[in-house]
Amino acid sequence: MKILHTGDIHLREYEDERWKALKSLIDIGKKERVDIFIIAGDLFDKGVSAEHLRGKIRGLFSNLVFKIYLLPGNHDKDAYKHGLNFGNDVKILRQEPCDIETIRIIGLPFEEIGGEDILEKINSLKTKLRKDGKNILIFHGELLDTFYSRTDFGEEGDKRYMPVRLKYFEDLNIDYILAGHFHTNFDVRELKNGCYFVYPGSPISITKRETGRRMINIFEVDHPPSEYHLDTPYFEDVEIELDPFKDEKPIEKLKEELKTLPKNAKILLKVKGYYNARSIGLNETTLIEKIKEICIDRSGGEPVLEFRDIQTILEDDLFKEFLKKLNGKDYDGTMQKEMRNIAIRAMMEEMS
Repeated sequence: MKILHTGDIHLREYEDERWKALKSLIDIGKKERVDIFIIAGDLFDKGVSAEHLRGKIRGLFSNLVFKIYLLPGNHDKDAYKHGLNFGNDVKILRQEPCDIETIRIIGLPFEEIGGEDILEKINSLKTKLRKDGKNILIFHGELLDTFYSRTDFGEEGDKRYMPVRLKYFEDLNIDYILAGHFHTNFDVRELKNGCYFVYPGSPISITKRETGRRMINIFEVDHPPSEYHLDTPYFEDVEIELDPFKDEKPIEKLKEELKTLPKNAKILLKVKGYYNARSIGLNETTLIEKIKEICIDRSGGEPVLEFRDIQTILEDDLFKEFLKKLNGKDYDGTMQKEMRNIAIRAMMEEMS
């Protein structure tokens, strides 16, 4: 039995980037011949998004070669009212288990609960688990066993969202916990009882903090979870440091850096350091304009431009004398750079 597991797509509009990402996941499911397609919460960004898109979703989620299981998350927990149809091949995971051959799938939908209420909810699963075959739990919420920042869960603020610990599940006969809510990256934890707790990360970058190529979880039952790399849009941090003591040109350096990144990467650019305007023939204003022009089709946001033109310092006789003495010392490259930067900062303060 082959399973595709994802979550946190946060659909908003028909045919936007997130919609196209979902369509690409359906195509991957067909290509990989999966039997089960699981979305562990937050398929929709809001209930109103679900209402707006339900007709289109029915077409996308019908007449497939696999079954789709949807779990209500904290963003779309009110979207799945009884009687609503999301497609011929869709099952909404509420409380009742679903059996497919020797596999039992149990949903733990998001609720506004914590502490003892969560423990009670998890303990109540004991009566629903199969004694033979495999048990798979679908969960949407926070895992407290490792450090996640609040931003790892999207734009959620400081609230706790159905927080759990791995030990809550160790006495249960569960083989996989396929989770949603954690956006940042693919993360797998193995429990003492051999169960796997898996966050696949969002399959498309929802916020600028979700950097790096996106993934989903595709695996065969009885095997560990497995990363499957996607070609969906994502954000990528690009940091360039200018060094006036190297024979390099900032524009060419940036172009070469962008060539190494796939076209679906949206650049979050930061340029820092120092340069000599005379040597490259570009003042700060012109250099900024050219950087923005190069990045206009790849940019994921306004670039952070912290570089400084230090032509005046480089041509100062006192600084030249300092460099001459520094080069005569037996310092490695890193120490020389640190000493130069200290001197540059000191001279900039003097000139300000």
